[in-house]
Amino acid sequence: MTKATCILIGAPVDSGKDRRGCLMGPDAYRVAGIAEALTDLGHAVRDAGNLAPRPAEAPADLPAHVHAPAETIGWTQSLIQAAQEAMAEGLPVFLGGDHSLSLGSVAGVAAHAARAHSPQFVLWLDAHSDYHTPRTTASGNLHGTPLAYVTGCDGFAGFPPVPSPVPEENICILGLRSVDRAEREVLQRSRLRCHDMRQIDETGIARPLADFLDRVKDAGGALHVSLDVDFLDPGFAPAVGTTVPGGATIREAHLVMEMICDSGLLTSLDLVELNPFLDDRGRTAQVMVDLAASALGRRVFDRPTQAFG
Repeated sequence: MTKATCILIGAPVDSGKDRRGCLMGPDAYRVAGIAEALTDLGHAVRDAGNLAPRPAEAPADLPAHVHAPAETIGWTQSLIQAAQEAMAEGLPVFLGGDHSLSLGSVAGVAAHAARAHSPQFVLWLDAHSDYHTPRTTASGNLHGTPLAYVTGCDGFAGFPPVPSPVPEENICILGLRSVDRAEREVLQRSRLRCHDMRQIDETGIARPLADFLDRVKDAGGALHVSLDVDFLDPGFAPAVGTTVPGGATIREAHLVMEMICDSGLLTSLDLVELNPFLDDRGRTAQVMVDLAASALGRRVFDRPTQAFG
């Protein structure tokens, strides 16, 4: 992989759901050595510190059951600006924070891609599709809404307009295993590429990922990867408030990240939903750091090409 300037952006977003703890995520990644891991790979690393949400108010026409909308609107505003600025300087790595941070990170990187006349693609590694809107979510938790927001769905009153919506067909979700009925019906009508764990068990994780990466390459696109802790099986990544059994194994997750690295397409990365309060001696934080390192060039060992004949 070409060496990059990796810009670490702490986003201690904890407003996207009612279970607290993700605000400690950015510092847990730092303690787990993310800067050192990326530096060891030859990348330049700049830690931009932690962002703060802008002051914001929630409009009265948002549903009353939505959790902490004003704070999430403020985070979205901050992250859109930070993402656009960081993309002009290097490869941003957003250290979350719950998944509502991707409302801003994805919208921001997509706006930068549009200015560069490059199509934006998004790889969503998650047990959930996060395709609700504030009007369809039963829980009121906005960490379940980013993909609806960045694709330009209605219902986000008070949120900043999405500068450059991401086409649905440019999004691939890997690892699905928790989707409610209403969301499933919407997904089936959409053009999002969705691959659940049943399909991954039957065909392997490499095939759908390779097809998607080929599409990004053919389009000359920018690739944003959003890695949720619950993409992984909670047996070895317990530090998440939305545990869903049957997730990706360590081997599958590292394969995904190494394939992303091999493609040379990665332009931005989210690490989200880490709740250190639920972790076991930093175990999950270290796994996430290791996966980020795999996406940016770490290998177990080099595999020299052998000539035969």
